[in-house]
Amino acid sequence: MVNIIVDAFGGDNAPDAVIEGSIMAVQNLGIKVTLVGNEKLIHEAAEKNNLSLTGIDIVHAETVIDIHEEPTSILKERKDCSMSVGLGLLRDNKGDAFVSAGSTGALVVGSTFIAKRLKGIKRAALAPLLPAREGYMMLLDGGANTDCRPEMLVQFAVMGSAYMKKVMNISSPRVGLLNIGAEETKGRELEIEAYKLLSEAPVNFVGNIEGRELPFSKCDVLVADGYTGNIALKLYEGMGLYFAGTLKSMLTKNIKTKLGASFLTGEIKDFKKKMDYSEVGGAVLMGISKTVIKAHGSSDAKAFYNAIRQAKECVDKGVTDTISAYIESRKEGEEN
Repeated sequence: MVNIIVDAFGGDNAPDAVIEGSIMAVQNLGIKVTLVGNEKLIHEAAEKNNLSLTGIDIVHAETVIDIHEEPTSILKERKDCSMSVGLGLLRDNKGDAFVSAGSTGALVVGSTFIAKRLKGIKRAALAPLLPAREGYMMLLDGGANTDCRPEMLVQFAVMGSAYMKKVMNISSPRVGLLNIGAEETKGRELEIEAYKLLSEAPVNFVGNIEGRELPFSKCDVLVADGYTGNIALKLYEGMGLYFAGTLKSMLTKNIKTKLGASFLTGEIKDFKKKMDYSEVGGAVLMGISKTVIKAHGSSDAKAFYNAIRQAKECVDKGVTDTISAYIESRKEGEEN
């Protein structure tokens, strides 16, 4: 049975939402969940909300790492925090995947140095799924690495392609390079060199993608350095919130607009569902030896449930094994 380790105290709504989402996962996904955090507080939260912890294991962790603390403190001053203890369990094969809504920086550092990267992977990449006109697009890197080398972007492309093929069932995922123009000579030295390498890489590279093209399903995997990728991600999220708020104001402005909205109820619900991050789960931290999911900091119970479901899918579909096998085959090819 798949065992998902969950940081019980990561995120704004911890531990209540984490516990509720974990219980939903145990009941609906046929998995085991190991909650990591202050055992006394977990039991108190469950009792307060009248929730049964049947089918859930608890591993005690004394403290919590705050989002304002230095990410590297997870390796020294905060070795006893819920995130560090959970990643230690993952490293020691006490679980198949790890989910946390805690500090992104600490999760990247902890995953890299505690759970370890896959052999041959230069940097782990944060890979959120963004809604597009047709389905979803995976962005790598969403903010784990502000400085990148061209060959790292190629590895991002490979890892994103493995996920979209295995989990999202896209037979030949299209890979795009986030850039300021369509021409292959556009961009900084990073983008120009990455374009050349991606053109020769064993991925379905479709060229440069400009920022205005992101919502229109021009690619399935979008690669960028973490600095550029995070700006694109935050702008994408902000525009989604702006558009949703504007649409709501328009449709509730007066009797006429409310009447019109009543005829679009189904379409509006479908749109809201697609734009709702809680439906997707979280961002995969690609390149780690086992599956790590970064849930949104404001995740509610449904979002935690879907983050756990996403982790299970990665385990079931063997995403990390696929990436590892590819890297190994490339290494053997270079040696021969």
